[in-house]
Amino acid sequence: MGAFKETKFPADAPAAQKALGWVDDRFPLTKLWNDQWGKYYAPKNFNYWYIFGSLAMFVLVLQIVTGIFLTMHYKPDANLAFNSVEYIMREVPWGWLVRYMHSTGASAFFIVVYLHMTRALMYGSYRKPRELIWLFGFAIFLCLMAEAFFGYLLPWGQMSYWGAQVIVNLFGAIPLIGPDLSLWIRGDYVVSDATLNRFFAFHVIAIPLVLLGLVAAHLIALHEVGSSNPDGIEVKENLGPDGHPVDSIPSHPYYTVHDIFGVSVFLLIFSSVVFFAPEMGGYFLEYNNFLPGDPLKTPLHIAPTWYFTPFYSVLRATTADFMWVLMGAVAAYVAFLWLKSRLAFRTKAIIAVIALVAIVGMLPQVLDAKFWGVVFFGGSVVILAFLPWLDHSPVKSIRYRPMWHKYLYTLLAIAFVALGYLGTQPPSPIGTIVSQAATLYYFAFFLLMPWWSTAGTFKKVPDRVTFHPH
Repeated sequence: MGAFKETKFPADAPAAQKALGWVDDRFPLTKLWNDQWGKYYAPKNFNYWYIFGSLAMFVLVLQIVTGIFLTMHYKPDANLAFNSVEYIMREVPWGWLVRYMHSTGASAFFIVVYLHMTRALMYGSYRKPRELIWLFGFAIFLCLMAEAFFGYLLPWGQMSYWGAQVIVNLFGAIPLIGPDLSLWIRGDYVVSDATLNRFFAFHVIAIPLVLLGLVAAHLIALHEVGSSNPDGIEVKENLGPDGHPVDSIPSHPYYTVHDIFGVSVFLLIFSSVVFFAPEMGGYFLEYNNFLPGDPLKTPLHIAPTWYFTPFYSVLRATTADFMWVLMGAVAAYVAFLWLKSRLAFRTKAIIAVIALVAIVGMLPQVLDAKFWGVVFFGGSVVILAFLPWLDHSPVKSIRYRPMWHKYLYTLLAIAFVALGYLGTQPPSPIGTIVSQAATLYYFAFFLLMPWWSTAGTFKKVPDRVTFHPH
């Protein structure tokens, strides 16, 4: 074994430098800082779409810290939970602020993550060699959805109670195992104290541990292959004499200042919401949730929190009448695959058989629309994971794609927002038709992407990133 060599400093060296040296001799603190941020070189043409990654990290820390303080006073008991939240709001010093920061932070988390994913869609940040980064990010998104779902029940308000009841009951639509699966998730025949305790354990321990591990993996994978940029150019392919990409700059101090500015703007908006509109018109905190959960009184309109409603609308749009449209859409897609796809004959045959089985299963005599609603609900989320293999465009960034590609992305954003809004509203005939049209477009956007992403006239991608000093 090699002898231990301790770093030597001059006698008049600052105490902080000596302390840091002592730590570095025993733990690679400075090396970690330099590798992950201090001397990590990032493309010099980042715009403000690139602040949402660091904002997501900031909100994660905010949620963990506020969550710790809330658990000090919260009681995970069906008879005490609602009153413990009221105690936090009314009696605990600054408890109302911590609770509103946590509830607003949940919505802020999803806003930031949705914008972060939008940037990835715009600039092709999921394309080779960043497929694993995207998959880790998708897993983080799933964890966030699980974390929000488990935390939604904890206040034990009317909407919390009935929202959890409805979502858990969805699993009952799965043939054969559905009823037993719903019972296993609840821990009882109805949402009860057993449900609250297990949801609390998942919300404060299990999911956060998995989430932190995935965030670490996401960042390590990102810094291994390097960050993308608005031009979609791989800056690592053009190195300077110093061995660093000529079109990159150290993250610190340049992007440290950049991100601090972004965090400052975020905190200004976040604080305005916390202090002046924490309910945000019933979207962040539903008014029914200020009433204790009552198993004997069902709210007139039960809907999940807004960040689930785009996918919830897909489920609600899957009606018995709409199934005939979906059967036609599946048949048309398989016919299109046979005519346009370069897949092997055997692969096409397997897809055709699966599609035929699905079409038969969509018949009302076989499986009801509720089951297929759950399938499309899950499919609308899972399809995002396959994005790196669906996009075959010769360029990564939307900057160099045909103009009509931008219109398709804009329509996707409109469809997603429309689904989200309609999911918060009571069902109506017009709303159902709009949500069905938006659902068809949402799936068509991704399932037809291998063909439309290669069509049209593309602009020439420059050899160097486009950068305008400011």
